Amino acid sequence: MTAPLIGEILLADDRAARAADEQDLTVLRDEWLLEYGSANTRSAYRLDINHWLQFLASSAVDPLHGVQRKHTLGWLRAQELQGAAKATRARRLAAVIAFYDWLTMMGHFALANPAAVERRRRPHVDRRSESTFALSREQTVKLLAAADGDHERQSARTAAIVWLLVFTGIRVSELVSADVEGLGTHDGHRVLRFVAKGDVDAMVVIPDPVWRRLERYLQQRPDVTITRLPARVGQAGARRRRPLFVTASGGRLDRGAVARMLCRLGQLIGVAAWLGPHVLRATCVTLARAAGVALEDIQDQLGHADGRAVRRYDHGGVRLDRAPAYALVRYLEVA
Repeated sequence: MTAPLIGEILLADDRAARAADEQDLTVLRDEWLLEYGSANTRSAYRLDINHWLQFLASSAVDPLHGVQRKHTLGWLRAQELQGAAKATRARRLAAVIAFYDWLTMMGHFALANPAAVERRRRPHVDRRSESTFALSREQTVKLLAAADGDHERQSARTAAIVWLLVFTGIRVSELVSADVEGLGTHDGHRVLRFVAKGDVDAMVVIPDPVWRRLERYLQQRPDVTITRLPARVGQAGARRRRPLFVTASGGRLDRGAVARMLCRLGQLIGVAAWLGPHVLRATCVTLARAAGVALEDIQDQLGHADGRAVRRYDHGGVRLDRAPAYALVRYLEVA
């Protein structure tokens, strides 16, 4: 937090300036995170709680003994002035509420939940609206070409990632957590299986142009033989899970690396200021609709569960023949 925000939004309460044991608080945070089965959820909530704790530390407020409701309101106001989106503020607040509920249940916090502010004072997100930018058809074609023409060392990886994000709309967290073992077939369709948001098993179609770029990338990986995909985890002959996308040293690629890669490509097509993984998710939806794909098919592919966004998630079955990825290949006329 910047010094002006600390002074303008929230004056430190000297009576509550008792320093909390940072190590003990970190232990409590990590113990709370174990309650969540999804690694993506744990990662996001860890960042949210750290943001909250850093704000309190900058204001000399003890998170366990001196924190009050006014500190939460100051934190929300500081984020607003710094330009944090409503959805970001709402998510962070939800994480802090859940953290203090857990602390109270476990006997580590004896006061009222300081983050449980009235609903009218919470950031309100309209699930029916989407503020994220989306690439136009022309911009998308340029981006795909830029990815294919990349001259960096990991050019094959760049092309595979960009094409996968555009045609499937999967979240960047899902992309970096996906494994080679998730590649396979289902009812005659090439698919990628992965764990989606909410710790649920998910599957997306991989159309031929995307599959070819994945093959090209994986054929360069010494730990992968694309012509002989390993058995799925839990089956006979299954081996240790291997990340679908890795760094030069062989470690799992992270979200930051994907964001930096897209920013670099965005400079080439003139949209560096706002090109990110979520933009490609929005692009997938926008272009699929322009290609005539039904809303329910898009919702199935992207795993949307909120009925206020489009409709409630249909559990009636997977319609791979009508997967938006196939329509996008035809619409963009790529091979």
